[in-house]
Amino acid sequence: MSGRARLALCAAAATLMAASALLPLVTPATWLLQAAFLLAVQTGVGAAARRVPLARPLTIAAQALVSLMLLTLMFAREQAIVGIIPGPEVFQHFGVLLQTGGEDVGRYAIPAPLSDGIRLMMVGGVLVIGLAVDALAVTLRSAAPAGLPLLALYSVAAGLSDGGAGWLWFLLAAAGYLLLLLAEGRDRLSQWGRVFGGAPRTPGPDPSPGAVAPIRTGRRIGAVALGIALVVPLGLPSLDGGLLDGTGTGVGSGSGGGGTISAVNPLVSLRDSLNVDEDRQVMSYNTNSEETQDLYLRIVSLDEFDGTAWKPSKRSITDVPETFQTPPGLGDEVQRTEVETNIAAADWYAQDWLPMPYPASQVDISGKWRYEPVGRTLVGDHGQTTRGLEYSVKSLIVQPTAKQLADAQEPPGWLRREFTDVPESLPPMVYDTARQVTAGASNDYERAVKLQDWFALEGGFVYDTEVQVGSGSQAIERFLRDKEGFCVHFSFAMASMARTLGIPARVAVGFTPGSPQSDGTMSVGLRDAHAWPELYFEGVGWTRFEPTPNRGTVPEYTRTTTPGTTLPEPGTSQEVAPRPSSAAPSTSESCTAEQRRLQEPCGSESPEAAITATDDGPPWPQILLWVLGGLAVLAIPLLPMMWRTRVRTVRLGTHGRTEADAAAHTLAAWHEVTDTAWDFGIAPDESQTPRKAAARIVRLGHLDPATATSVHRIADAVEQVLYAPRPRPTPGLADDVRRMTDGLRATVSSGTRLRALLAPRSAVRVMWTASESWASLKSRVLKSRAVARWTTLVRRPSAGQGSG
Repeated sequence: MSGRARLALCAAAATLMAASALLPLVTPATWLLQAAFLLAVQTGVGAAARRVPLARPLTIAAQALVSLMLLTLMFAREQAIVGIIPGPEVFQHFGVLLQTGGEDVGRYAIPAPLSDGIRLMMVGGVLVIGLAVDALAVTLRSAAPAGLPLLALYSVAAGLSDGGAGWLWFLLAAAGYLLLLLAEGRDRLSQWGRVFGGAPRTPGPDPSPGAVAPIRTGRRIGAVALGIALVVPLGLPSLDGGLLDGTGTGVGSGSGGGGTISAVNPLVSLRDSLNVDEDRQVMSYNTNSEETQDLYLRIVSLDEFDGTAWKPSKRSITDVPETFQTPPGLGDEVQRTEVETNIAAADWYAQDWLPMPYPASQVDISGKWRYEPVGRTLVGDHGQTTRGLEYSVKSLIVQPTAKQLADAQEPPGWLRREFTDVPESLPPMVYDTARQVTAGASNDYERAVKLQDWFALEGGFVYDTEVQVGSGSQAIERFLRDKEGFCVHFSFAMASMARTLGIPARVAVGFTPGSPQSDGTMSVGLRDAHAWPELYFEGVGWTRFEPTPNRGTVPEYTRTTTPGTTLPEPGTSQEVAPRPSSAAPSTSESCTAEQRRLQEPCGSESPEAAITATDDGPPWPQILLWVLGGLAVLAIPLLPMMWRTRVRTVRLGTHGRTEADAAAHTLAAWHEVTDTAWDFGIAPDESQTPRKAAARIVRLGHLDPATATSVHRIADAVEQVLYAPRPRPTPGLADDVRRMTDGLRATVSSGTRLRALLAPRSAVRVMWTASESWASLKSRVLKSRAVARWTTLVRRPSAGQGSG
C-alpha cells in the first residue's frame, strides 16, 4: 500500500473516531455504520482520482459529487433522476428532511430517535467533515489543519451531550488526530529518507540528540489542537431536554448575574403540538381567580417582523425583581384585579422561557432566572429550565372598557416607531386589505375590533392545523388569499395589518387557559399551544385580541355591539377537536434576531426565538439556481475531457503553412503526440531526443508500420525545426497525429480508452501551468520597485542602532 493510500485510510479512520462522539445523542447507532460505508466509498474515489492523476480541485469535486449521489441514493432516490442523479426535487427534499430533522432535534430529549431528518444530518455531516479532512490531509498534503474539522465535529458533539463518558470520546477523537499526524509524518519521511538533526547545541561527551524539527512541530500542533479541543466544549451549552430546544445553557459568569443567555425555540412547533396523537399534559395550575377564561399562560412576545419571521428583539435583561413595575401604558383609572396562580410543570417539559399569566406583578421561583422588562418575561440562565418546576405567579387581570380603549391617546413616539415597523417586502395586498376591512372606523380601537371580527367571523376563514405555516411576507399574502390556517397565520396576519394602520402590535406565544379537572386544578396540554396578537393602547397598555376562530376566548372589551353578531359569550371556550395528526414533516424553525437599538441602555442580551417554517414550495429563482447548480456539478467530471479536446483542437488547427510559424506548429504537434501517448498510458520521458521518444512510443504502443511511419515523420519534423538554420513547414502533421491516436486506441483495452477520454492524464498540465504562472507573478511582484523600496525601508536599521 502506498503512503498516500495509507494516509487516506487514516484520515477516514480519524473522521469516524471523532464522529463516535455523536453516538450518545441518537439511538440506534446504525447511522454510524451507514456513514462509515459512504465514507469508505468517498475515500476510494479520492484515491482513484489521485492515481489518475486528476488535478487537486477536480479530485475534491469528484469526491463531493459521488458523496452527493450516494446521499441521493440513500435519502432521495424517488426524487432523483434514475434513482441516483440529483435534480431540483432532490435538493428540495433534502431541505425538507433537514428542516424536519432540526425540529426533531428540538423536540426530543437525548438520546433522540433516529428519524430520517436526523439521520441525514448525521450521515451528511460526517461525509462533509470526512471530505474536508481528506482534502486537507491527503489531497493538499497538510494533515495539521485537518484537525480543525475534526475539532469542530467533536466540539459540537461534546457541546450537545450531557457529560457522562465525554472524556472517552475525547480520547478517541484525539487518538484519531494523532494517528493522522503520525501517518503523514511517516509518509513524508518515506519520501525524503531519514531526517537528521543538526549538531548538538549542548556540550558533553554523549549529548541527547533531542527531537528533530518535524517531530517538534508535530508535538506543538498536537498540543495546541488537543488544548483547543479541551477548552472549546467548556464554552458550549449542554442541552438536556432536547438537542437544540429550549434547554440551552447560559454563557456567562456568576449565578444569573450576566452573560448571554442561550435559548431558542420557546415553542418548538405550534403546528406539531396541535396535531399530536396524545395530548400530553405540559403543566397544571390552580388559581384564586373566579374566572379563568382570560388566564392565558404567556411564554414570550414576538415583536420584530423582518420580512422572514416574527421574533423577539434582543433586549437588556436584569435580575428578577421582587415586584415588577406597573405595566407600561396602564393608567390608574383602568379596573384591575390581582390574582395568584400556582403552576407545576411536567417532568418532561424543559423550556427556557417561563410560562406565566400576563402581566405578572411578582414571581416566586427557585433557580437561575433573568428578567426582560420590555416583554415582562423570565428566561433561564446557565441551563435553567422549567422541567418539573413548581412556582407561584401574582398577575393582573386588566379589564378596560371599550370607551377607555376608544379614547386612547397617541402612544410614545419611540414605541410607535418600533412596534409599527414593517418590512419593505410586505405585499401591497396586506396594506390594501387592512384599509378595506377597517373602512369607516374612527379610531384605532374600532380598527382593531374590525380586524378581529373579520378574521374570526366575517372573512370566511377556516381554522385548519394541517396548513403549512409558511415564512416571509408572501406567506401572509397567501393566507389572506386562501383563508385557511391556524393561530400562527391569524396572529401574524392581524399583527402585520395592525402595524400597517399605525397601531403598535406584536405576537404573543404561549398556551390557552386549559381544561378544568375534578380536583379543582387546570390542566394545560400540548394542544393548548397558541399564538395571539397584542395591540398597544395608551392608558391600557398591551391588550390581547383573539382573531383565531374556534380557539380561546374573545375578550369582553372587544365584543361588538353590531346587531346580529354571532360572537360567543365571554367565558365560553371555543375549542374544537383537533384534526388527526399529519404524517407530513413539521416546518417550523427558529430564527436569529438582529440587534435592535433601544432607548434604554444595552446590557446582557435576552434570548431569541421564532416560529417560522418553509413555504409551500421554493420560488422559481431557487429552482433555477438548483438546476444550474446540478448541471454545474454534473459537468465537473467532464472538465478534463473538455479541456483536452480544446487543447487538441488548438494544436492541430490550420496553421504552420509559412516558414514564420512552422516551428510553433511542429512543436505543437509533437506536444500532442507525447500527451496523447501519456493519455494512453505511455508516460513522457523528457530526457530522450525526439527520435528516441518516437521509437519508444512505437514500441510501447505496439503500433503497426504505417502508424509508426507517421510518428517518425513528426519526430523528424521536430528535429528539423530544432536544428535546421531555416525550418520548413511539414505538411500533414495533424493527419499524422490523428493516425497515431487511432493506432494507440486500437491496441489498448476499452477501460484504457475510456480513461483516456474522460480522465486524460495529460490534463494535469493545467495545474502545472497555473503553478508556473503564480510563481512568475509572485516573482515579478517581489522584484518590483515598490516592493524593493518597502523591503529596504523595513530592513533599514533605526537611528538608535549602530556604533555610537
